[in-house]
Amino acid sequence: MLKRFFIICSGADTDILDKCSSGEQNKYAGIGATVFFTAAMAFIAAGYALYTVFDNIFAAIFFGLIWGLLIFNLDRYIVSTIKKTGSALDEFIKASPRIILAVIIAIVIAKPLELKIFEKEINQVLLEEKNAMTLANKNQIAEQFTPEITSLQNDIASLEKQIADKETEVNNLYDIYISEAEGTAGTKLLGKGPVYKEKRDKHDAALSDLQTLKAENRDKIQVAETKIVELQKGYSTQVMDTQPIISNFDGLMARVNALDKLPWLPSFFIFLLFLAIETAPIFAKLISPKGVYDYKLEDEEETIKHLILQNKHQRSVILKTENTINDNVYGDIETDEELFTYKSKKARELLQMQADAFYKKQKSIL
Repeated sequence: MLKRFFIICSGADTDILDKCSSGEQNKYAGIGATVFFTAAMAFIAAGYALYTVFDNIFAAIFFGLIWGLLIFNLDRYIVSTIKKTGSALDEFIKASPRIILAVIIAIVIAKPLELKIFEKEINQVLLEEKNAMTLANKNQIAEQFTPEITSLQNDIASLEKQIADKETEVNNLYDIYISEAEGTAGTKLLGKGPVYKEKRDKHDAALSDLQTLKAENRDKIQVAETKIVELQKGYSTQVMDTQPIISNFDGLMARVNALDKLPWLPSFFIFLLFLAIETAPIFAKLISPKGVYDYKLEDEEETIKHLILQNKHQRSVILKTENTINDNVYGDIETDEELFTYKSKKARELLQMQADAFYKKQKSIL
């Protein structure tokens, strides 16, 4: 039963192969088994690749099965259409388009399995890329908020400097009027005289201005600090909103690109493995000697071909003979007097009927 199934997979004519030896049947069963397992590998590879795309096991199995059947049909067609002619070069030239197709199929099959085999290494590469993308994303978002935050911080520093400068001025005025009262500076007269009062009033006015400035600048600083907090929250929110996009950066294309950043030699050997598997049925057919099955198939095809050519030639001969007979028959009756008299009589009757019909039509109009 299994042998019969693999023979069907090889695309061989079972009616002809049943008349061949067991060795010939085993050869085509082996070719069919290679075709089947290549399709099975294609199903697994496509299923994994599609799972990374859809993240749904049922969709991956469904489309993977379709892809596996497609590869099975292509391989079966490729193997079944390679005919043994006895000339290795001629067979290779005829099989070259099929070999190219097999190489393409091998690449398509091997790539998803490479992604699975090197999954841990790919994840490490993706992690490094995600970290780099996260830092770059934060820097890009910060460029939208940093200038305004810096400007507000400079405004706060300027307002605080105004207060500090005013406090320094007030403290200096305080030292001046105290020194005047103690007689250590200014007029150097001990006591609270007119100069002391003048300097004390100047200090009190500056102190009042300082208190007013503090109240005004504190309000401005509070508004600026509130704005800075809002901008920082906006920055954090935008970082959080964009982070899931970076976290989900592990799709099929990202993994393929990550695989290309790994050493190429292991991937190359895996590709060679699948190339060998995919082209094995073709080369098995090419290098195998011309067997009984090939002779029987060639004999059947040649028989049908000759029969069709014979029927075609026979139909052309029959047509030529019929044309010759018809030409002779019509040539013999061409000068027949009786036929001429009969056709003349009928032509005269036809003309009379046409004249009568025309007369009736014209009379009805009048």
